[in-house]
Amino acid sequence: MANDEPFTTSANVTKGGIPLTAIDRELLAMKDEDFHRVTWDELRHIILVTNALEQLKRLPSDLRRYVTWSASIKAKYGSITSYVIQERLHWTPSDPGAAIPTFPHRNPVPFADPRDYQILLNDWPYGLEDGITHIVVWTKALIDVDAEKGDVTGESRGLIEGFVERVFSRRLDGVFGEGKGRERVLWFKNWVSLQSVRGVDHVHVLVKDAPGEVLEEWVRRTSEPLTW
Repeated sequence: MANDEPFTTSANVTKGGIPLTAIDRELLAMKDEDFHRVTWDELRHIILVTNALEQLKRLPSDLRRYVTWSASIKAKYGSITSYVIQERLHWTPSDPGAAIPTFPHRNPVPFADPRDYQILLNDWPYGLEDGITHIVVWTKALIDVDAEKGDVTGESRGLIEGFVERVFSRRLDGVFGEGKGRERVLWFKNWVSLQSVRGVDHVHVLVKDAPGEVLEEWVRRTSEPLTW
């Protein structure tokens, strides 16, 4: 069966060990043309009002390919986290044998030093309407979260918002006009239960109608200092 063909399953876990929710199983049986792509206004409501991040799902064909891809990656690297560290970030953990990886960093404050984070496009974005780009910012410094709620602390939220404003919103001001950039930028940090890559802190950034050349400025394949 082709990876992009709908199929039904009652299993909670795939043969490759990938966990499936009830919504995942519903999506796997769905055709792309029957899937509703999330609009920018809907994204704003999900992220800013309800914080119902579990509503963000991949396109059915992407989910089917992701399930197959994840199984092959786990077979080769042991985990998706190991793959991301080795092949996408090219970072070296302080203790390669540790269950939860940590990384040498220049500043313990997240996003304070550009050499401690990396900006990449999401390889497996959610099913969003055209014009919305899904970016992931990976950080070597840990982002504090509330141990009970699993959400970021107030201090962490302030650090992330300042970073997003400085790097993304202000850059889009130069494209769309002063103060207009923040209207085209959203961010969130997944609850631990929703993370597909655990152990490496990251923040999701979504931008609307960002020109290709601006995306190229943001996306960095190395940890070289940025110039803005």
